[in-house]
Amino acid sequence: MTAARALWTVAPGRCEIREETLPPRAAEQALVRTLATGISRGTERLVLAGRVPESQRAAMRAPLQQGDFPFPVKYGYAAVGVVEDGPEPLRGRRVFCLHPHQDRFLAPAAMCIPVPDGVPDARAVLAANMETAVNVLWDARPLAGERALVIGAGVVGLLVASLLARMPGMEVAVCDIDARRRAAAEALGARFCAPEDAPGDRDLIVHASADPSGLRRALDVCAFEGRIVEASWFGTREATLPLGEAFHAKRLSIVSTQVGAVAPAMRGRRTHAERMALALSLLADARLDALVGPATRFEDLPDAMPRLLDPSPGEPAPLCPLVTYR
Repeated sequence: MTAARALWTVAPGRCEIREETLPPRAAEQALVRTLATGISRGTERLVLAGRVPESQRAAMRAPLQQGDFPFPVKYGYAAVGVVEDGPEPLRGRRVFCLHPHQDRFLAPAAMCIPVPDGVPDARAVLAANMETAVNVLWDARPLAGERALVIGAGVVGLLVASLLARMPGMEVAVCDIDARRRAAAEALGARFCAPEDAPGDRDLIVHASADPSGLRRALDVCAFEGRIVEASWFGTREATLPLGEAFHAKRLSIVSTQVGAVAPAMRGRRTHAERMALALSLLADARLDALVGPATRFEDLPDAMPRLLDPSPGEPAPLCPLVTYR
């Protein structure tokens, strides 16, 4: 029997660490000792606030979540650890798993994807976000030489921009209301601008700001017959759009993208595990270290989580906060 500690969200804005005893490992499971986890600020902010819409609670469940929305719930999906016991190919290896914040856990071995040697623990926690970015590109179907704009310089937006910038002849801009995101965007090969300075005539726009004003801006600057890929999660908020203006005249398309299903362009040709393995391989880029941090000890997470998800006015918002484990 193995002792473990896990973070539970128990009320709006309140978390606590609970102890548990893991059952004996089944043959198809791996016992993982956690090295680091990442906090997905957009999703986990909704969970901490208890704002997951009732109609979306089944879709929003993390793969290895325990408890039910709104509370109490054990949530998270960005864990990196070492397999202490499990099937021989995985034993002793570093793996990524879609598991909540917990210092030791059991998971299906099929969900434990080996982390490439060139990807350090802290950067590997971006795997779930990179998997989302990969799926966004599969839904967007970008073409070499297009003019692209990413609205929202959060982790997913910046990862999407980094992938678009790798395409031949692709002109990529990122816009965000926080000018402190400029350095990260430019380091990844994209031009940075404020929303009011967003360039026009964009063939492809990925909206990832989770703010309806960002989607309205996308409609303004999209080119004739351009496409807008909506990657935001609005929770219970509604987005009011001016679809009666140039939307029809410009023959624009708005496509939703969500990581729960493999995008149609690759569905049937790539499994979820293969998509995750691709995402991990794409993290072999030291420039992406700028997206991770600050680091918080797991023991301190209950007090730190509200501040990490909702910083005080004027305090910089972290991109992907890192949780470290002894």
